[in-house]
Amino acid sequence: MVNDIISDMLTRIRNANLAKHQIVQVPSTKMTKKILKVLREEGFIYEFEEIGEDLKNYLIISLKYKGKNKKPVITELKRISKPGFRVYANHKELPKVLGGIGIAIISTSQGIMTDKNARHFGLGGEVLCYIW
Repeated sequence: MVNDIISDMLTRIRNANLAKHQIVQVPSTKMTKKILKVLREEGFIYEFEEIGEDLKNYLIISLKYKGKNKKPVITELKRISKPGFRVYANHKELPKVLGGIGIAIISTSQGIMTDKNARHFGLGGEVLCYIW
């Protein structure tokens, strides 16, 4: 049993990117689906799809590469808020990842969203991870 499902998902995506795999499989939860929806909207992945049996559902993620040498679109994934150390920020303190090049994924009262959207709506929350 994995305690930190978000960290597990980020590690699986990171490892698949390094091995230049087209798809990666992660366990399906509400949180991972919402994070992957944000990644799809921001253009970091192509698509994801839920498959599985009754109790064991998985998400199949199609990773995105650019160029002839298959350079990954996702350069780095970094987990910020961990189960033992939660990191929160109000809307004025929300981080800008690499000066706006990357995104921070924030868990707000209105759902999971990017730092840019949270700033737009004036929402703070838990800083889950950075992606660039």
